[in-house]
Amino acid sequence: MTGGSFTAWDWISLIAVYFVVWWITLFAILPFSFRAQDEEEVVLGTHASAPKKLRFFYIVLWTTVWSLIVFGAYYGVTAGLGFGVDDLPQILPTYGR
Repeated sequence: MTGGSFTAWDWISLIAVYFVVWWITLFAILPFSFRAQDEEEVVLGTHASAPKKLRFFYIVLWTTVWSLIVFGAYYGVTAGLGFGVDDLPQILPTYGR
């Protein structure tokens, strides 16, 4: 990402990082959007902890919104401020040097 122009690999890397962030965000959001049947009436033939109704588009919408926020912060720190993995402090000592 030097010189202000993106190559094909830069775009593929950004899409791959966004894909990973989206899935991690999905699993972080799922517990907050869950409503079990045991709060009200349990449908015959289902478990009491089954979801009351599937809110698929609601979950996808909030996952996309929060993953865009997280990805934007990541992109701002890496591309805007120039920080990378090598800038993280080393926790484990290196032996044999």
